[in-house]
Amino acid sequence: MSLAIERIDHVVLNCRDVETVADWYVRVLGMRREVFSGNRVALRFGDQKLNLRPTGASNWPTGVVDSPGSLDLCFITTASPDDVAAHLRDEGVPITEGPVPKTGALGAMTSYYCRDPEGNLVEIASYPS
Repeated sequence: MSLAIERIDHVVLNCRDVETVADWYVRVLGMRREVFSGNRVALRFGDQKLNLRPTGASNWPTGVVDSPGSLDLCFITTASPDDVAAHLRDEGVPITEGPVPKTGALGAMTSYYCRDPEGNLVEIASYPS
């Protein structure tokens, strides 16, 4: 039997401040906050989610390095690059880079970069329509 991975289901973000991070992703990226087993917090978008793990949570396994702000995440939007920039500015989120041409899983795209409250690098990209 061979194994073939179909998709990513969720990613876990280690957070110093789960509530601040949750509020940012809801406000800036339009994700939906959800509470699941044992008061854990997740952020849903499409068919995926981010689970927010408090740093040092002994009952929640994580990678060897339990470090907030160590991820680079790329999210795809159907909004135009100009709309992405305007939205980030309207929300008071500093753009660290962009617009820049990048290559994603489906080919050429245009990206803007910013940082979440924990310092994770967040890329918001648009594929040409």
